[in-house]
Amino acid sequence: MQEVFARAAGSTQRHQLVNPGGFLRRIAQNLLIDRARRQKSARATFFPLREECDGATPAAQEWNLEAADLLRLYEAAVDAMPPKTRRVFLMHRVDELSYREIHELLGISIATVEYHMMKALGQISKVVESGR
Repeated sequence: MQEVFARAAGSTQRHQLVNPGGFLRRIAQNLLIDRARRQKSARATFFPLREECDGATPAAQEWNLEAADLLRLYEAAVDAMPPKTRRVFLMHRVDELSYREIHELLGISIATVEYHMMKALGQISKVVESGR
């Protein structure tokens, strides 16, 4: 499309067109004919595969499946936490409260908030690692 419009813009006939749509179609048709001729006469060129640079990448579908599995494991780990640990963890990670804010809301020490967060993160890590 860009080449069609570039050629049309560069044409000396562009200001005196009776049928601009037909003019654009004709340019596109000529470009396609030229491309087909070049491809017909061109030979295939093969380049060697460099394993260190050109290796295959995992498909996006595989990444989506892995992400869904990881999310399932994460949710299972959060659901399996003791209620107080789960509450502290969700307040910090979901509600984005600081340890000090959690300490003030729940009436527990900051050290206890830290303990519950370490316990929660350890449990999530353990579940995720065992599920892989």
